[in-house]
Amino acid sequence: MVLAMIQKFSARLLAVTGLLLAGPVRFALPVATTEASATSPAIVIGFVGGFIRHDNILHSEVQLAARLRKEYAGSAVVDTFENRNGERAYREILTILDANHDGILSNEEKLSARIIIYGHSWGASEGVTLARRLEKDGIPVLLTVQVDSVAKIGESDGFIPANVAQAVNFYQMDGLLHGAPVIRAADAKRTQILGNFRISYQTTPYNCTGYPWYNRILMKAHVQIECDPKVWNQVESLIRSHLPPATEIGSM
Repeated sequence: MVLAMIQKFSARLLAVTGLLLAGPVRFALPVATTEASATSPAIVIGFVGGFIRHDNILHSEVQLAARLRKEYAGSAVVDTFENRNGERAYREILTILDANHDGILSNEEKLSARIIIYGHSWGASEGVTLARRLEKDGIPVLLTVQVDSVAKIGESDGFIPANVAQAVNFYQMDGLLHGAPVIRAADAKRTQILGNFRISYQTTPYNCTGYPWYNRILMKAHVQIECDPKVWNQVESLIRSHLPPATEIGSM
């Protein structure tokens, strides 16, 4: 009981102060809240930011998807989308969940969903929008991850819908373009905010090689968080904690 109160207080303190992190984020890995379904694989959806192509391997969102797709080939569907293609991602999820291919999702098919959504910048905003759309269909989401989330016109990335079990937010405030510093649960009884974690690049060398010069100059810190391995290692660890055991090489 005391430990739970301390953890809850710590999470709120991080959300209020935007604690500057010098090292990896530390938090207990969550336990998936939806039981695994024999007919529905886990679904991991990643959204890239800006005008980036969904398959541009230079970007961390795409690199992460490639690793997960290879290791979880037999137990998860992993895909990336441009942030303008939220509709396409939504339709793909419905198709995957429709286990009997009758074009109608039953309550059982909906509740068997094991969905994880992550993204950077506009992609993070689109991820919250996708989760909100799934809420209208009664489809649960295990986890949303926002990295320097920038709200798109007509979207709200600061409030996490109640169908999401857990959500986390990584952001920076060092440049002209920066992410939302705080995300909140629309229903705190149903959604656990794992934290709002501020990353500082004021003293960190800029090393995102391969990015266009205008990104490196105009959006330096916003791009830095996208290629920061410390941040994406945390994102990957959280996502993996919700997935079934990886498919062993040679087992298929």
